[in-house]
Amino acid sequence: MNHPLIALKEWAVAVQALERGDQILIMRKGGIREETKHFSVVSDAFYLYPTYEHQKSHLVKDESKQHLEATVHDWNPEDRQVTISSWAELVRDIEISDPDTLNRFQSFHIWTESFAEERLKWKRKHPLHVMILRVYKLDEPVVLPVLSDYEGCKSWIELQADLASAGRTPVLGDEAFQKILTELDQALAE
Repeated sequence: MNHPLIALKEWAVAVQALERGDQILIMRKGGIREETKHFSVVSDAFYLYPTYEHQKSHLVKDESKQHLEATVHDWNPEDRQVTISSWAELVRDIEISDPDTLNRFQSFHIWTESFAEERLKWKRKHPLHVMILRVYKLDEPVVLPVLSDYEGCKSWIELQADLASAGRTPVLGDEAFQKILTELDQALAE
C-alpha cells in the first residue's frame, strides 16, 4: 500500500505520547515559515516527524516531564539523522477560537494549560486546530538523513524517502480508540 510521503513536524515528546496511546490529539497553529502564513491541513494521512528544538519542560504537565527530558537527553543537535516511527490518519480537525472550548481538551493531552492558551492566542485571527489522530507504529522505524528541506519552523514537509513498504500497526485497537473519541465528544458537549 502506498502511504503519502508527507510528514507533520511535532515535538518528540508529543510524538511519543501519540505512539504510546497516551493521547490522540495535537494542537496546531502553524510555524513561523508556513507558506500560507497560517496552518492548514495539507494531508489527511502523514508520517510524524519528531522535533526537539523548541521542547520546554515547563510547557508539559508534570507527568510528562520525564518523557520530555528523555527525548532531550537522547537528542544531539549535530545529529543529521531522524527516526520516523509512526504514521497518522486525521480523524477530525476541530477549529477552536475560544479558551472555554480549548479547556475541555485539557485532560486529553500532555501540555500545560498555559501552553495551550498561548497556542490559541498566537496569530489570534486564525483558529487553533485540534487534530484528532489515529496513530500507527511502523513495524520497523526508518532512519532518514535530515535534509535542509526538513529544517525550519514549518509544519509540513515532504519526505525524500521510499517508505511505501513500511508496514504499520494501530497504537490503539478500534474499541480503545473509539472509547477515547467518545470521551472527547462528551467533553466537547458539556
